[in-house]
Amino acid sequence: MAESPGNTHRQPPPSQFFIPLNTALWLCAISHLIAAFKAPVQDCDETFNYWEPLHYLNHRYGLQTWEYSPEFSLRSWAYILIHALPTAFAGFLGNSKVAEFYGLRILLALVCAATETRLYSAICRTLNPRIGAFYLMIVVFTPGFFYASVAFLPSSFAMYTSTLGVTAFMDWHGGSKSAVGIMWFGVGALLGWPFAGALIIPFVLEDWAVGIWMGDTFEVFRKYLDGTVRCLIVLALQVAIDAFFYHKVVLVPIRLVLYNVFGGKDRGPDIFGTEPWDYYLRNLLLNFNIWTILAIACAPLLAVQSLLFRQQTTKQTLLRTVILIAPFYLWLAIFTIQPHKEERFMYPAYPFLALNAAIAFHMLLTWLGTSDPKTLIGKIPARIKLILILPIIVGSLNLGLLRTIGTITAYQAPLQIYEPLHNTTASDTVCFGKDWYRFPTSFFLPNGVHAKFIRSEFRGLLPGEFHSGKTGFGLFPGTWLEPGGMNDLNQEDLGKYTDIAHCTYLVDSYMPGTDATEHEPLHVLDKETWEKVSCKPFLDNARTPFAARMIWVPDLPGLPRALQRQWGEHCLLRRKGS
Repeated sequence: MAESPGNTHRQPPPSQFFIPLNTALWLCAISHLIAAFKAPVQDCDETFNYWEPLHYLNHRYGLQTWEYSPEFSLRSWAYILIHALPTAFAGFLGNSKVAEFYGLRILLALVCAATETRLYSAICRTLNPRIGAFYLMIVVFTPGFFYASVAFLPSSFAMYTSTLGVTAFMDWHGGSKSAVGIMWFGVGALLGWPFAGALIIPFVLEDWAVGIWMGDTFEVFRKYLDGTVRCLIVLALQVAIDAFFYHKVVLVPIRLVLYNVFGGKDRGPDIFGTEPWDYYLRNLLLNFNIWTILAIACAPLLAVQSLLFRQQTTKQTLLRTVILIAPFYLWLAIFTIQPHKEERFMYPAYPFLALNAAIAFHMLLTWLGTSDPKTLIGKIPARIKLILILPIIVGSLNLGLLRTIGTITAYQAPLQIYEPLHNTTASDTVCFGKDWYRFPTSFFLPNGVHAKFIRSEFRGLLPGEFHSGKTGFGLFPGTWLEPGGMNDLNQEDLGKYTDIAHCTYLVDSYMPGTDATEHEPLHVLDKETWEKVSCKPFLDNARTPFAARMIWVPDLPGLPRALQRQWGEHCLLRRKGS
């Protein structure tokens, strides 16, 4: 049969560039595994609220914060417990506590890579493979994902579950998966961080709006009942685990929300510091550079596209896209208005930032790629467009890599100085003064060696120690016996300090030009009392110019002063004669 005239010159649509799933998984895994071995512990909250309780479960001693006091019960032991077994297994294989630390990080890296590959697959199938490629580029090469991927924090856990949650709501292949999406967001909110549940709001509104419009509210109700039951099962297990450890029934997620939102006078997160409104914008620009701008610009670009290119955007596609990009704006708005701000609070929204940025960049390339000679953009030669776009991509990747390398080389010393401690005895103590917040975790100390604090200029509440009694107290007494000297007002407790005369080892930093104070003498320079066991370079932030702090700059002679990194040292000292 003869071909119709209308089909004579019809060309097949160009094939979409698609990165195979196994390649995507390998890219994510390699990036995050490098982070597992090289990324410094960026937040002392990760050390004291998560690594130390984990160390207590596996080794029966460790540092205890006020949040784990049964009086306050603000942290869930269920979250710690699900990490305890794989950590112990890693320690068994590696025959050391350091192997436990890196073993858990490797597991977190692989879990994160798997969740990202799931979302990448859903983006390619339901949106566009090019959007998927940009999403993959962001999660593999940006500093934000590099650090969040292996952080032992509930906000990172919520990032994993949010990734799986949006995957379920995005992928309608084979029918709606709302129940699965509810479950994943619920698990992230219950076992991870309660506030992460806010990210599900746009998807819930969409489901019920569509259900009402289609007259199928019963089916929507059934799916949400299914998802809610799954969450209640998780909550029941969590309450049971926390009851075992605290010796009382507590709803930790609710207690955490009540403390942070309704803490009362002189309580709540604000007592630990506040930041200006633009803190997250500055932080996201550092960790995601151009992708932050694209993520924020996604909604305006979508509005322009819907107004100028109506024939390319159906109402259904527009509504679906609005729902997918809304969680990032919602999260950024909620936490921008909160006075207390920390980098880790953004982790659950990182998948949505990457998705927004990828969609925005796809829209821009679609406009630039038009060949319609009637438009101004269509008259620009393709080679010129390529010259305009390539520097943006290459520049963004290079900025991300340079910042990652910069932070690794600048702040890795706290993970490197403890190796000589392998020959110490259990009676030795390692003390921390002004560097208390740089202590990575007791997993770097030999069995039986305890971390102690000496007085410094810091006047807040330092961690105490879990009760380590073994007889007459039952299992894990440190989790349910009331410790002394705890409060929720960040008030200093002098009982948390030890006399420096009892310290066999001391961790101290020295930055040239730093003046000694009454409680922070320059121990590194006190050669009569202390000898250096291990010292590693540590970036001197006070003397290093802004540009050299933000990205990696090689230490080459002849560099301009504005690009020269200035160094101090982070040291493990031993008392002479000990």
